[in-house]
Amino acid sequence: MQAISHIVAGTDFSAEADLAVHRAASISKALGAKLHLIHVVHPLDLYAGSELSFSFQTHYQQAQQEIVKTQIDTLAFKLREQFNITVEAATRIGRAHTEISNYSEQVHAGLIVAGAQGQHTLVEKLLGSTSARLMAVSKSAILIVKNKDITTPPYRHVIAAVNFLAGAENVPTMTRKIAPDAQIEGLLIFDTNQEAHMYKAGMNQTLLQQYRTQALADADRKLSAIFNEQALGKQVSRTILSGYPSQSICNHAGTQHADLIALGKNEKSGLENWLLGSVSKGVAYAAECDVLLAN
Repeated sequence: MQAISHIVAGTDFSAEADLAVHRAASISKALGAKLHLIHVVHPLDLYAGSELSFSFQTHYQQAQQEIVKTQIDTLAFKLREQFNITVEAATRIGRAHTEISNYSEQVHAGLIVAGAQGQHTLVEKLLGSTSARLMAVSKSAILIVKNKDITTPPYRHVIAAVNFLAGAENVPTMTRKIAPDAQIEGLLIFDTNQEAHMYKAGMNQTLLQQYRTQALADADRKLSAIFNEQALGKQVSRTILSGYPSQSICNHAGTQHADLIALGKNEKSGLENWLLGSVSKGVAYAAECDVLLAN
């Protein structure tokens, strides 16, 4: 995995965005990465009932962009002084998740940092938050900041959940980049729904137990290969639990007082993802700590 040399943090100047920006600055300092701040001005035509002329909308958006430029330049200056890092500020007009994703690609960002929630328009409430929609369109890893401590202490205990799909090996390596001194607990949730389907299909208890024993042994071997001490350091452990993945991951993180959950970003697609939601989306919504979504 390539080193992270550029980090993008979206801000709407809300309290939640401030938490995300400070976390992004802290990570940028630790990694020696350049921090990019971006604010996206919403076009008036995205608001329901807007019947203003095109020329007025253009004038309004340009005026808003100028006002925001002063705010974001001031914030960038403060972060340079506080963290002694390189900070670049940018403003865009459009849909927040699209503009942030496009900007991240332009600067080759290895990580996008976003607040869990901020100033929501009616459109965002109906269609989903910027963070949730970034998950669907961004090619970069995403860190969703939920912890409320403005001092942004280093991560100490991370639950890194994997499911052995393509890209699972990126979860622990990305986690170690973001949390270099943390205890990383590799977690696999043995999905009990699979056993329920097998039982309904007529598999007897003896065969079901044989399947479970073999599956758990295979899982432990794969976890050991992915979460190895040689690559990640000695602060690594492995846990296998049974249950419904997203709920079990969040519950375990709570009992372990984890301050970060890391997992893969893309697990389902198409109609299944639309109807049921992916594990990553479920965790990002329900977790009480920060969530890192690796590619």
